[in-house]
Amino acid sequence: MPISKDEVLKIAHLAKLEFSSEELENFTQELSKILDYFQELREVDTSGVVPTFHPYKKMTPFREDEVKEFEDLQALLQNAPELKEGAIVVPKVVKAP
Repeated sequence: MPISKDEVLKIAHLAKLEFSSEELENFTQELSKILDYFQELREVDTSGVVPTFHPYKKMTPFREDEVKEFEDLQALLQNAPELKEGAIVVPKVVKAP
């Protein structure tokens, strides 16, 4: 299933990626191969296969969450470059549209 360079550029724009012309060519070919493989998978007859989320019937090894006080909070906070009202200040990573 071929994908066009324009479609790859649109996906790159949505993901905030920039490609050189060589990278664009490579990604276009790779994405086409991936889509071809998914098309092959669609053709597999799975009518007799029972849906499953996990092949093994095991209990999950996770424990219940427990709230615990951190023993030496001051020692942890002294390594922070900046504090405000007992919290570590970090740079903003989300840009407003």
